[in-house]
Amino acid sequence: MIGPSASAAELIAHLRTLRSKEKITGMSRFGIVTGSALGISNPDLQKIARLARKNHARAQELWQSEIREARMLALYTAEPEKLTPAEACRWVKDFNSWEIVDCAADLFVEARLDDVILQFAADDREFVRRTAFAMIAGAAVHRKQDPDETLLAWLPLIEAHSGDPRNFVRKAVNWALRNIGKRSRDCHAPALALAERLAASPDKIARWIGKDAVRALTNEKVMGRWT
Repeated sequence: MIGPSASAAELIAHLRTLRSKEKITGMSRFGIVTGSALGISNPDLQKIARLARKNHARAQELWQSEIREARMLALYTAEPEKLTPAEACRWVKDFNSWEIVDCAADLFVEARLDDVILQFAADDREFVRRTAFAMIAGAAVHRKQDPDETLLAWLPLIEAHSGDPRNFVRKAVNWALRNIGKRSRDCHAPALALAERLAASPDKIARWIGKDAVRALTNEKVMGRWT
């Protein structure tokens, strides 16, 4: 029975019993790297995480396994208050898909590792840079007590990387811009102004990001929040 006392080895052994070739094939259709995958869905992994509970030392061991599901379980069961910037910088070197990035970004936001955002954005590796903007997108939604100015301070970084043509970066840049603009009345106008500026850019990637963000920030539902 999986519980709080389960070791990393026991959890990995349990994960192996749930291996599904059919689900591995399905995952690849969604751009999930499946070379080390066992084919276990994230909802099922979250159920295991709830039974196993948080344990940071064990999460570090799970990460070292290199198995997709063990690494996802590591992110679900790591303790945010114990996660250090140095550890985040080590883990991010192993990121190889949008899925692991977005799950890790939630953890990094909860751990308040904002200082790594600039470092990750400056890194030319696609999934490291995506992490920076996934963190901004997550912080805009989940860190409701932070002042709006904290989020608005990331708009220049969004603009600086709005020309990155790589799919998983441009989508994250767009995601971050849209989430900041939807955060509050005070965030909406500056984010929309940037979106409109990008929409008029001669760069086709920046233009795509801008136009998509303008659509998202001017739809009836968003505009109706503050009228």
